[in-house]
Amino acid sequence: MKIRSILYLSNILLQCYLWIIVTADDGLRVAFQWKQLDYEWPSNDTKLLFPGYKQEDNLPLGLEITSTRIFVTVPRWRRGVVASLNYFNINDTRESPTLIPYPSWEAHQYEGDSVPEIISTFRIRADRCDRLWVLDTGFTDILDSPEQQAPPALLIYDLKTDRLLRKFVVPEDQKTSDSLFANIAVEDYSCEDTYAYLGDLGGPGLVVYSWRMGKSWLVKHHFFQPDPQVSKFNVSGISFKWTDGLFGMSLASTNDGYSTMYFHPLSSTMEYSVSTKLLRDPEQATSADNIQEFHALGSRAHNGQSSVSFLDPETGVLFYALTNLNAIACWKPQSMFSVQQQALIYTNNITMVFPNDLKIDQNGNIWVLSDRLPTFMYSHLDVEDYNFRILTGSVKEVIKGTVCSMDLTSTATSPSNISTEVKIIPPQVSVNSGYVNNSQLIFILTTVVSLLVRTFI
Repeated sequence: MKIRSILYLSNILLQCYLWIIVTADDGLRVAFQWKQLDYEWPSNDTKLLFPGYKQEDNLPLGLEITSTRIFVTVPRWRRGVVASLNYFNINDTRESPTLIPYPSWEAHQYEGDSVPEIISTFRIRADRCDRLWVLDTGFTDILDSPEQQAPPALLIYDLKTDRLLRKFVVPEDQKTSDSLFANIAVEDYSCEDTYAYLGDLGGPGLVVYSWRMGKSWLVKHHFFQPDPQVSKFNVSGISFKWTDGLFGMSLASTNDGYSTMYFHPLSSTMEYSVSTKLLRDPEQATSADNIQEFHALGSRAHNGQSSVSFLDPETGVLFYALTNLNAIACWKPQSMFSVQQQALIYTNNITMVFPNDLKIDQNGNIWVLSDRLPTFMYSHLDVEDYNFRILTGSVKEVIKGTVCSMDLTSTATSPSNISTEVKIIPPQVSVNSGYVNNSQLIFILTTVVSLLVRTFI
């Protein structure tokens, strides 16, 4: 029993070592950063229309990139939020651009007893048909006095005219009292037959919406459930417990009009997959017989809880955020989902504290928003320090030299062909990143293992 405990703990330490040594710290650059968010007020009269505005209540969470604009969501964690959906020009040369409410100031204004057009959105998605899909939770004052001001809804805007094309309210029987729709994926191979996948982390469940049919259906599966054994998080010294279900969702085309959806709960280290051919069929997707159509791919190992993910259609590489490690990692779906076949492409204890959204634009650039959310929720942000950042870099450059690289031969999916030898890539760690170098890390791990041996034997 003692030897088994030692081996288990040693394995955890080895997994942590593998995560840390295969890193790069210069693949992404900070494009924009803010100490606090501010808005591009047209006049003082406009500012008077938002009397509850408190700058410290505004925290960016989701982002989307188009050819001309960068969209940023600001959920109503507290009452002092001005607008839950905003944008600024992608060519803005300022370090800290001011935000412009989308589609208008009026769309976010409370008047009398009425609620605004957009109440509180976490994440959004722009499709190839010049539409912006906004998943509105309808939930406000989440941290202080939570209030469901309106049912969760999907709002779709025309990006050419900024006009609302359609609003779809999630049916009552497709959500629960614990529902929180925090993420969205859009399958847009056909503009007239587009599907949106709405992730409910609280249900948990997956609501599938058909643009053509104008209706939705609820998909349930035990893979959407959180794992209580990995509900503890520690981000830059702040410990907390979250039991969030379905969260990360990414789509990989199968070249037949459908996709493979890769997904995972936030409180989990596992990755799963399912075909959208199943999800898009209301009868099969909601059948109890669909359980075998969902597949468990593997684990990200200890400390491998992940929030958002996104698959690059050009390289086929899946990118995902590792919340506990302040990092972005990658995996090629042609490989087995094992620690050896995953790599950290960027990690930094200053610029990447809690990566909260991740997108890839049409030019092959990866964009990541980090926002120190746990500090905002459980402590206090230093308004003299940079708290929010948007980082970017070339997808092909950030995966260069990793197991996700396009230069490397694809790894066979057969377990017998997977080598247990891990290729160690020298890390490039900045002075202030907070990470130790390899020799220091080896010394620390050796010392800890020695102490464990002495303890158990």
